[in-house]
Amino acid sequence: MSTEQHSAKVELQSGSYEIIVGKSILEQCGSLISNLKIGNTCAIITDSNVAPLYAEKVSQSLKNEGIKSELISVSAGESSKSLSNVENICRKMINAGHDRHVFIIALGGGVIGDLAGLVASIFYRGVPLVQIPTTVVSQVDSSVGGKTGVNTPEGKNLIGSFYHPKLVISDTLTLKTLPKREFNEGFAEVIKHAAIRDESMFHHIMNVDGAENLDDLIIKNVRIKQSVVEEDEKELIGLRAHLNYGHTIGHAIETAGGYGNFLHGEAISLGIIAANKISSEKFNFPEKQDNQIINALKKFDLPTVLDHSISTENILDIMKSDKKFKDGKIRFVILHQLGRAELTESITEADIKKAIDSLRG
Repeated sequence: MSTEQHSAKVELQSGSYEIIVGKSILEQCGSLISNLKIGNTCAIITDSNVAPLYAEKVSQSLKNEGIKSELISVSAGESSKSLSNVENICRKMINAGHDRHVFIIALGGGVIGDLAGLVASIFYRGVPLVQIPTTVVSQVDSSVGGKTGVNTPEGKNLIGSFYHPKLVISDTLTLKTLPKREFNEGFAEVIKHAAIRDESMFHHIMNVDGAENLDDLIIKNVRIKQSVVEEDEKELIGLRAHLNYGHTIGHAIETAGGYGNFLHGEAISLGIIAANKISSEKFNFPEKQDNQIINALKKFDLPTVLDHSISTENILDIMKSDKKFKDGKIRFVILHQLGRAELTESITEADIKKAIDSLRG
């Protein structure tokens, strides 16, 4: 089996960190982390799905390097992204005798990365974090860029922090153990990256055949995310907001559906289609390119029609508590053409209502 590795480096004013992508690199995580010199005691935060698959492999690799680890597992699923879980994890770490000399490993998908990242940012006012993402969405997107957060009934990720990891280790073989639905949902973020930054990636996307040979596609996505984060780390100049393409409406649909009814990528799929509707009507986004995106979403069985059980009014109400609302205006990402996104405040609530209604099929 090939052990070829790809890497990218995020360079920020506050420091830099490496993202390593490859097959069978989970076994090397101990030596990779040991090289960072961030301590010899860690807490591995994971979930009930991932723990039986990879926790032992990671803890053994750490043990081989003289690093003692403790496993803390939460229930799998979006509902674990809560402040009560943040407190529970912190208290478990305190009771286990951990202090500011500990470091944290986030072993799992986007939920674990966001949750463990927030814990790392506040435990003893901040301890080092290593991300070991095990899903498509976390490997191509959420493990890179330093956004952490938990949900509230009012919306997704409304409580969080910017806190970058010291290292990201993405073993693409972990994607082979994902259930098909969880594998597919991650491609909403891949399609998002292609739409806002790299039209040529659609050829690669349409040729994906299962979880084999995804290293090249994943590092391409990582490099897109890396370049955007380097240019606009904290979303101050609007460029990083391009990564919210499809997310303004998508997050609201995800919340309105009740956490768990939609996987993240499924809701984002609907958000992308709605954003394209607005882009077509107000900014002449070409129908042929819109169809290209829809065909890519359909390839991964991502939803293109919204059920009538979720009301447009509910979605709009949830959107109004979103961070993308600035001074009462909607900051919305549209496409002029594939690879060319723009953040605009010219979209009205009526435009969004019309776009959501158009999802009804």
